[in-house]
Amino acid sequence: MEKYKFLILGAGPSGLAFAHTLLKHGERSFLVMEKEDIAGGLCRSKMVDGSPLDIGGGHFLDTRLPHVLEFLFQFLPQDQWNIFDRKSAIDFGDYRVDYPIESNIWQLPVEKQVEYIHAIAYAGENLGHPAPEQFEDWIQWKLGKRIAEDYMFPYNRKIWSIPLEQLGTYWIDKLPSVSFKEVLYSCLTKEPYGKIPAHKTFYYPIKHGYGAVWELMGKELGEKLALSSPVQSLDIKRKTVNNHLSGAIIINTIPWNSIRLDDISSDIHNAVTGLQYSGIQVDYFSADPGNDDHWIYIPDERLSYHRILNRKTFIDKAKGYWTETNLKRSSETNAMVAVNNHAYPLNTREKPSLMKKIAEFTKMNNVYGLGRWGTWEHINSDIAVKQGIELAESLLKNMKK
Repeated sequence: MEKYKFLILGAGPSGLAFAHTLLKHGERSFLVMEKEDIAGGLCRSKMVDGSPLDIGGGHFLDTRLPHVLEFLFQFLPQDQWNIFDRKSAIDFGDYRVDYPIESNIWQLPVEKQVEYIHAIAYAGENLGHPAPEQFEDWIQWKLGKRIAEDYMFPYNRKIWSIPLEQLGTYWIDKLPSVSFKEVLYSCLTKEPYGKIPAHKTFYYPIKHGYGAVWELMGKELGEKLALSSPVQSLDIKRKTVNNHLSGAIIINTIPWNSIRLDDISSDIHNAVTGLQYSGIQVDYFSADPGNDDHWIYIPDERLSYHRILNRKTFIDKAKGYWTETNLKRSSETNAMVAVNNHAYPLNTREKPSLMKKIAEFTKMNNVYGLGRWGTWEHINSDIAVKQGIELAESLLKNMKK
């Protein structure tokens, strides 16, 4: 039995951040296990048609957390990144609107602007009605019937590919309140009005794709990173992995339902199997998409893919674009370059109670969930890094007490 103070399962952003924080504080008794042959998780990149392509769909460093930037710039210095003003759009087929839609209704044809403004005026939140509990009702209450029916409902049906009534509402409370007054002002002045979107700018590496920084972080771990080493089993009570590795503390960043969990109760087993997720297929096309948007959301349900990434707009000398399609809607094509069986955790109504049950059991046994899959939260890489740093520092501090 190989023994470590820390066993870290998965070399994605959160696992890498956790490992490097251990090193920063002088802790060397740890091992990171990664099933792929390079680090990065869903943020890995590969060369396709002479330029980088992100195999997990679209990933960018869009953060307002200075300490996360400082941390990542240790591995890929700031002068090796480009910074962009985000330009994204929603393509309805007959017309296109800049994202976010609530700030750009003024770009619609006039008759549609009137329809949208009228629907927003009668949205439940604007009328002071209490928030409903059902997903579809909540979306209409928050954004109005037209935004819901034209964009939010079809897009969510495509990206998650489960009945919308299975989704909870706890995860979407950060959607903007669409004010009738602000939308009317925007349409009259023909310019965006209201709050600036959270991710107005983003960083992207000048070379090698978004996977570059994570690959460098992995290489700097040296022998502390075991590549091509899939986690097959985890005994939470005994804190052992694959029956031959043990850790005083285990950090799990990979999907709970992708591991064989040994010696667990039926209650925990049912909680793990109750977690839902979606996968994606990434397809590459060499044609010019004919616009200068960085990425485009596609709510049209006649098209299988839900997002287009226009790589020439953020990768120097690149051409073409790639699409992201839910695996339930995809089919094998000559354009396919990657399949991710676990891409997005699904925010079902039952998920909070399931994860609470799992987290209480694992923490009691010094096993901690971390990152997108360990916490089953749809977080971006910057938040995953933040969580990795914070958890490592917290556990090290507690060990000194």
